[in-house]
Amino acid sequence: MEEACLGILIPFLGTTLGAASVFFMKRTLRDGVQRALTGFAAGVMVAASVWSLLIPAMEQSAGLGKFAFFPAAAGFWAGVLFLLLLDHLVPHLHAKSGQAEGPKSRLQRTAMMVLAVTLHNIPEGMAVGVVYAGYLAGSAQITAAGALALSLGIAIQNFPEGAIISLPLRAEGMSKPRAFLGGVLSGVVEPLGAGLTILCARFVIPVLPYLLSFAAGAMLYVVVEELIPEMSQGKHSNIGTIFFAAGFSVMMVLDVALG
Repeated sequence: MEEACLGILIPFLGTTLGAASVFFMKRTLRDGVQRALTGFAAGVMVAASVWSLLIPAMEQSAGLGKFAFFPAAAGFWAGVLFLLLLDHLVPHLHAKSGQAEGPKSRLQRTAMMVLAVTLHNIPEGMAVGVVYAGYLAGSAQITAAGALALSLGIAIQNFPEGAIISLPLRAEGMSKPRAFLGGVLSGVVEPLGAGLTILCARFVIPVLPYLLSFAAGAMLYVVVEELIPEMSQGKHSNIGTIFFAAGFSVMMVLDVALG
């Protein structure tokens, strides 16, 4: 249980560290650093979606024979469609370049970014909770290393997200402690969502294959829609590609060799 408690707090720690950048940075993360972090997180999340989520989902459905793919496919598409709906309800996190914004519009955009990051953190928290619920239930297909690697990958992704909340709040005139608190609060939903998922484990376990693949669909949607464009834009986009490969390799080693 201690491993699970630590695991569900790691993504929140990533958001907190990112929000803390408001104390020692004037504007935002350097482009190269942000591309490297984004690429690494994308690689980890893609590998985690396959080895920690989709493959265990199909292995747990082996009793269905030739239809063992069905829970994984159904849950995967449910996750993709859920994030697609979420993206229609809230704005993307990318700033629109070339547009002049007044103080009011900048403040509105900052408020919408806080909402967007907070809502996107909910399925990520559930993904961590689902994996640890399966691990605590003794599922042979879910390893402690795989669950921990998933938490670390989401934490790395959350670092720049915490920064893009606290830094704009500071730019709008908010004090550094309050801007930091705003960034931290955007990540609170992750451990809460993960904890509630674990507490509801007796309801989660029977539909675990669907939930694991739902988390995979949601995570891959975030990778393709948000992380890959972000790591590929501008000059020296190969930095993001290299760190994507590094993140994928690290997750693969953790999940396969240590599992």
